[in-house]
Amino acid sequence: MKLICGSYFRLEDDCEEDENGASKKTKAGKKETKSRQKIVFLAPTRSAYSELCQLISTSRLRAEKGQYRTYLQDLLEKCHECIAIWIPGSDLELPVAIKHHFRGRLYLAFSNQLLGQQNLQGQNLLDFARKENLPLVATNAVLMHSTSRKPLQDVLNANYHHCTLDELGYRLEQNAERYLRTLDDIGQLFPREAIDNTMKIAEQCHFCLSELRYQYPSEVIPKGKKASEYLRELVETGQKVRWPQGPASHIAQQIEKELSLIAELEYEHYFLTIYDIVQYARSQHILYQGRGSAANSVVCYCLFITEIDPHRIGLLFERFISRERNEPPDIDVDFEHERREEIIQYIYRKYGRQRAGLAASKTTYRFKSALRDIGKALGVGSATIEQLIAERAWWDTMDDFPKQMQKVGIDPHSATGRMLPRLMEQIYGFPRHLSQHVGGFVITEKPLHTLVPIENAAMDDRTIVQWDKEDIEDLKLMKVDILALGMLTALRKSLTYIGLYGPKLRLQDIPPEDPAVYEMMCRADTVGVFQIESRAQMSMLPRLQPRNFYELTIEIAIVRPGPIQGGMVHPYLKRKQGLEPVTYPHENLRPVLERTLGVPIFQEQVIKLSMVAAGFNGGEADQLRRAMASWGKNGNLNTFKDKLVRGMQANGYRTDFAEQLFQQMKGFGAYGFPESHSASFALLAYFSAWIKHHHPAAFYCGILNSQPMGFYAPAQLVYDAQRHNVKVLPIDVHYSHWDHRLELPDPTVTNKQTSQARISSSRRRAGSITTKDDKAAGLRLGMRLIKGLTQQSAEAITITRRKTTFNSLAHFRQTTNLEREQIALIASANAFQSLQENRYINAWQAFNLESERPISEHFNPTNSVDNNTYGDYASTGLSLREHPIAILRKRKEFHHCTKASELTNCQNGQEVTVIGLITCRQRPGSAAGVMFMTLEDETGTVNLVLWEQIQQQYLQEVQRAEILELQGRIQRGSKVAGRSVIDVKVLKLKSITYCVAKT
Repeated sequence: MKLICGSYFRLEDDCEEDENGASKKTKAGKKETKSRQKIVFLAPTRSAYSELCQLISTSRLRAEKGQYRTYLQDLLEKCHECIAIWIPGSDLELPVAIKHHFRGRLYLAFSNQLLGQQNLQGQNLLDFARKENLPLVATNAVLMHSTSRKPLQDVLNANYHHCTLDELGYRLEQNAERYLRTLDDIGQLFPREAIDNTMKIAEQCHFCLSELRYQYPSEVIPKGKKASEYLRELVETGQKVRWPQGPASHIAQQIEKELSLIAELEYEHYFLTIYDIVQYARSQHILYQGRGSAANSVVCYCLFITEIDPHRIGLLFERFISRERNEPPDIDVDFEHERREEIIQYIYRKYGRQRAGLAASKTTYRFKSALRDIGKALGVGSATIEQLIAERAWWDTMDDFPKQMQKVGIDPHSATGRMLPRLMEQIYGFPRHLSQHVGGFVITEKPLHTLVPIENAAMDDRTIVQWDKEDIEDLKLMKVDILALGMLTALRKSLTYIGLYGPKLRLQDIPPEDPAVYEMMCRADTVGVFQIESRAQMSMLPRLQPRNFYELTIEIAIVRPGPIQGGMVHPYLKRKQGLEPVTYPHENLRPVLERTLGVPIFQEQVIKLSMVAAGFNGGEADQLRRAMASWGKNGNLNTFKDKLVRGMQANGYRTDFAEQLFQQMKGFGAYGFPESHSASFALLAYFSAWIKHHHPAAFYCGILNSQPMGFYAPAQLVYDAQRHNVKVLPIDVHYSHWDHRLELPDPTVTNKQTSQARISSSRRRAGSITTKDDKAAGLRLGMRLIKGLTQQSAEAITITRRKTTFNSLAHFRQTTNLEREQIALIASANAFQSLQENRYINAWQAFNLESERPISEHFNPTNSVDNNTYGDYASTGLSLREHPIAILRKRKEFHHCTKASELTNCQNGQEVTVIGLITCRQRPGSAAGVMFMTLEDETGTVNLVLWEQIQQQYLQEVQRAEILELQGRIQRGSKVAGRSVIDVKVLKLKSITYCVAKT
């Protein structure tokens, strides 16, 4: 099929013509925005394509996201080679300026949609064309490929106009004739001259996207130097820092090999661009970590793009920057999520918005968005739609939909009930809107609009290109991924807190391979630790027992659908535990599989196997990599199966091994994890685990101040901190700031000093003293936990506190001048406890804006521990008092329930009853429908396993309950290093959330 690039425009009526046919702007205040003129531009050549991109960019950038404004003057200034097809309106008024400017390139659109009065309108159009001497072109203004799609087109039309189908009125298409027709049908509907002109235009349009040529930005190279020369200088400088005594010979050889290949393929600018960005981050003390195929190279290590020594893991640099691929390398850089915007704005400042833009991402219809848009178009009320969404679990299929419609009052046999599921299935996967990519930047030497249209993003001060990641890769443009990672923010903050009482550490100063840190991982003490805190990872850690960096790299990669679906997890575990010998399908595969005990774990290994075992060349292996990356989108991976299996059979490999390898490829395509990415994440996992083990107070303070991130809510992080003997202090207006902070003891204040003296000393900024560790540090909770409280209010409190000491609630109210509602929120969180112990009296007085009045003796709300605990949860989501489950356990009906800490004493297969707060729900796609749930009580956590039958039987409880009571059977895994993983297979359950309200 031949590619013809073009775009459709509606012109804004802000211009009018003078007597010579030239356009002139209307007077200010009289601007009209009705769109009268409609025109299509086609790009026959490369330069015409550039004109079209520039016109689209200009129109988009002057309007908010999703809109555009095109004026007649824009056409006259920018379109000099484009072919114009004017779409006449009912008045047949062609602007003189358009006729003159596009002379010889202007056509008149002739359509025939078999509407009433079509013959008369067609004759009028023929007469007009002869009068104006304009050639006709046949067009059907196609909206669909088949007439059967008319209902869906009507729904999309209603969505476009933000109305229901009943409200569309004249905007509704009158018939279903705007579809793709055969040549025979076209010949019967259009004048021959119009069809001939259409074919003529198609022949003139010879532009192909392969003509686009990317040019790297030149700013990164000092004047007078060549790119290869400058890159070598930087690498040699970094090499001296990495290896002060000089690199080993094999490292020096690898550097030369990489630099030579980079120079041959002319990729120096790419590495220099990444280097420039990370150097800016270093200058601003922003933590970052490079990852990706090319990131884990010796060159990137010397350029400080990554902290991964590439010789700690097995990588093949030429596999990712190779002659066969002939495309830019792949380097992603993660930055602190709270400071990534600084990096983005630096790039915009350096290259300008005309030369730097974020990649787009096509957002497609999924169940919820399809239901909302189609339901609205069909006139279904928003409340009913949301109720229907609430009825569905995320694992339900469309077969469950009719019953769910019936539950919310939609008759499945009604017109709406029949159309809704059918239309949803048709629209699923359709592009819904163009959004911003998470961080992919395109940077060019020439203006971006010579390559691709650009437009405003939804966020201020950002522009995006209209191509997504796959488009950019296909056209071999340089894309720099500037990504955000919450753990880097948490690590930077934790290192800052450590520096308040101990050494000022950098990440690279953290000692490697600490046995105590790996021991902590092996017992799954990893709440809050990057990448290994999930339920699945915590279940795997005691089994896999990672004792070094490479084993941690495997740990992070193995709990993924690729290895799981490929059946590689259990063989690796058995070999790791010594339960079966390490073998290889063929001795030739030993170099590929030796480090993973003969079992392929990483994407790189799978692709390398295709080359060694099946005889794929470099280009074929790269095509296989691309097919794996897009598996599930286009299904191209299946085309490689026969070649893979036949190639392995021809080389003496077993058919079952070839089939197993192909199944793993499909798993990697869903959620593959390359060794290069896993190694980068393993490094951050080690860093975060080291800080948790050696500086727990600083660790939890950092991660709590970086929320939201990770698997756990602040409550679970705080409870875990307490289990690690961190002293957690409550929110108090005398001590708390917006963020959580460390409070360090002041050696100048003795235990005999008064309470007031201690209060005064603790108000100082933490960090004025130095201690060896944070064992004595207290973690003071911040006011950011108070639901509804603004950061502005918290900062007003801290500013006022520097000037005066609050001695009463009235004094607090007068000095801070906060709004009544904000003071009430603080009171509800019991943050006035150092002024008045009874939170309920404080809350009552917070709403009394008059002078303090004595509390009536009849007004004495209960200030019990139980009530305060639930009050804490209601206002902050956690409590430092008794755990809610401990309170419930006091009730007679829960006396028989087993505590989490007591499960280790239970026998395999023993039935138990437990209660707890739900802290995690997971239903991985690779788990064959099984759901994993985690409950928390006052002694620890309980791991639950729910089979599909239980999920369906107790659907409401599974989806909506916050506190559960359940009966289940103990499942003990095999012991590893003296420990066994304990799960509870759920048999019955019920929600007891209501019990909290009764307590």
